[in-house]
Amino acid sequence: MIVTPFTPMASLLGGALIGLAAVLLMWATGRIAGVSGIAARLFPPYEDREFAGRLAFVAGLVAAPVLVLLVTGDLPVQTIAAGPAVLIVGGLLTGFGSVWGSGCTSGHGVCGLSRLSVRSLVATMTFMAAGMATVFVMRHWS
Repeated sequence: MIVTPFTPMASLLGGALIGLAAVLLMWATGRIAGVSGIAARLFPPYEDREFAGRLAFVAGLVAAPVLVLLVTGDLPVQTIAAGPAVLIVGGLLTGFGSVWGSGCTSGHGVCGLSRLSVRSLVATMTFMAAGMATVFVMRHWS
């Protein structure tokens, strides 16, 4: 059985920082912080003058754990109870789902819902249902 620790303060802080980052990005650039869209537009045919900003955004995501390590001297313990094949397939499915759904959880869940987008509401409900089904299957049938 997989036991997930209850971390309400860390979760609240993380959510607040994601929201703050989305607001700051919209304020500074007028852009919505959809991570999948930003990452996807790093590749052709999306070559335009906003490339450097998208690259900096993704580099910040990659650099964040390094910053945490430098500041705290330690990284949070992450336990992934899946093999490399499951992680690769899961990552590919997430990528394709983000493209088909015209956005990911951050784009729809954080930015879309705050703009009262019906499409984002449906997408977020679908993400949540899929996540709950996945947790149920992993905890009861694996």
